[in-house]
Amino acid sequence: MTVLIRGGTVVNADAEHRADVLCQGDKILQVGTDLQVPAGAEVVDAGGAYVMPGGIDPHTHMQLPFMGTVAADDFFSGTAAGLAGGTTSIIDFVIPDPQQSLMDAFRMWRGWAEKSAGDYSFHVAVTWWNDSVHKDMGTLVHEHGVNSFKHFMAYKNAIMADDEILVKSFQRSLELGAMPTVHAENGELVAMLQQQLLAQGIRGPEGHPLSRPPMVEAEAANRAIAIADVLGVPIYVVHVSCGEALDAITRARARGQRVYGEVLAGHLVVDESAYRDPDFARAAAHVMSPPFRSRENQAMLWRGLQGGNLHTTATDHCTFCAEQKAAGRDDFTKIPNGCGGVEERMAVLWDAGVNAGRLTPSEFVRVTSTNAAQLFNLYPRKGVIQPGADADIVVWDPKATKTLSVKTQHSKSDFNIFEGRQVTGVPRHTVSAGRWVWRNGDLRAEPGTGRYLKRPPFAPMFTALERFKQQHAPTAVAR
Repeated sequence: MTVLIRGGTVVNADAEHRADVLCQGDKILQVGTDLQVPAGAEVVDAGGAYVMPGGIDPHTHMQLPFMGTVAADDFFSGTAAGLAGGTTSIIDFVIPDPQQSLMDAFRMWRGWAEKSAGDYSFHVAVTWWNDSVHKDMGTLVHEHGVNSFKHFMAYKNAIMADDEILVKSFQRSLELGAMPTVHAENGELVAMLQQQLLAQGIRGPEGHPLSRPPMVEAEAANRAIAIADVLGVPIYVVHVSCGEALDAITRARARGQRVYGEVLAGHLVVDESAYRDPDFARAAAHVMSPPFRSRENQAMLWRGLQGGNLHTTATDHCTFCAEQKAAGRDDFTKIPNGCGGVEERMAVLWDAGVNAGRLTPSEFVRVTSTNAAQLFNLYPRKGVIQPGADADIVVWDPKATKTLSVKTQHSKSDFNIFEGRQVTGVPRHTVSAGRWVWRNGDLRAEPGTGRYLKRPPFAPMFTALERFKQQHAPTAVAR
């Protein structure tokens, strides 16, 4: 298919300008003014609209088996919802059970993802350690294009990685040219606080944020950053939700350490009052970790995004319906953790960011697409409108409005954490790999059309010992 998108304002992370965009097959062929229309090409008028690279959500959990149930959105429904919202690529998570082979888990997730409607890739979690994990990490990097490994510092007695695992996995990531990522919450403290709250008779959803206060997140972020600093490996902190964890990232970056932060759209606009809703179903629908925080924390997260200490925006899309959440009706610790948002992320960020003067259009592109592409080595295939890049494009109407609601969403979830929020600025059209997948409100997603994205490793850096020897080598004296 050949498509000419004419008359829009092309927005990349570094600049915006009026230009036409010609796509042929699954690639962008030309970007320029007054491009000639090739024979047989479809011409689309983008007047009054922005033409931007498709969104990349670097943190989703489609079809995740978790806490005794399975997330409602599978890889088709979840990626299709993303396409409707302008997100054309996701990076999901392979999460092996303790003692499960990383390769066995990876093959299982790859099978589930074959039905994806949008492009996808994987982080792989390290939930235990022995020599086979060390070996599998190398196989994943060199043969399967995985360049990031996830570490849950929470969920004690399940998938939590202790300090020994962090040290060994971070070191192995360094050797391989991969980047460790961390879910930063002190699992020991969370487990203790949960039991104390239950003993006090606090059993409803309001107990969830009380068991995971900001300092629980900050301690873990500081610890993971310190371990990464000693080893000399870059680190990516997922779903930063509070000012204290952001402070840890900001301090480390000021010292020159390679630390990158991710913030969820939900954490920027939804606050902790949701857990005090007298309706159990509505309160439980907001249970995720880390929890939603105060408005003061939201203001700090926006500053972190504006100031460049938070780099990507994600959703942690992991949907559970009311019947599934009801497993924790009498014990908040049993409420499956997870919320949606893959469809709403970009509209929420545009409305609360660009329309509110917090972000420019180019900054919006940077935090919804380009930074993720660069951090996880998908750039310039993804994250930019330029010749040779994938034809993943959003024609964005900055004046169109929409009320976000479970009634109009494409996710299988029966709840929307942004319910009733009116946004200005939504996708008019979405192109994925050169195909129309969203056209004036018509979702044209097809199962199995998404492609698996291999992400090459980064150049391996010096190990901590080699770096120490370099820094402390005797200096030759000139004669």
